[in-house]
Amino acid sequence: MHEYALAFVGGILLGIATITYLYSTGRIAGVSGLIAQMLTPKNWFSTPAFWFLLGLVGMPFVYHQFMDLPVQIKASPWVLIVSGLLVGVGTRLGSGCTSGHGICGLSRLSPRSFVAVGCFMACAFLTVLVTRYILGG
Repeated sequence: MHEYALAFVGGILLGIATITYLYSTGRIAGVSGLIAQMLTPKNWFSTPAFWFLLGLVGMPFVYHQFMDLPVQIKASPWVLIVSGLLVGVGTRLGSGCTSGHGICGLSRLSPRSFVAVGCFMACAFLTVLVTRYILGG
């Protein structure tokens, strides 16, 4: 399947998953909120957040089995750990994550999400500029 078609199908599936989660639970499917829900319940397996996150983490492995596409992570484990911690801090400061603001917030026309996504994108552009073109990575 062409890579753009895969992205299109993935976007459709993501939209269906977030809409289904919203209408079945009344909650937004932002990953930081889902993880926060997982930190508080008594029985993880009974929460919709658990099953949503399991699908989010598990489906790449299922996809890999059927499509046989290699997955390459070129960053060192330390870069991944520091990056994850920075994303976590940014998530708390921004009152939500990129999925919560970018997918769910923008679709609800949330002004706060428009500002947050603008900040995310500006930082992403700046990061690419610095790491690839200024530092030569």
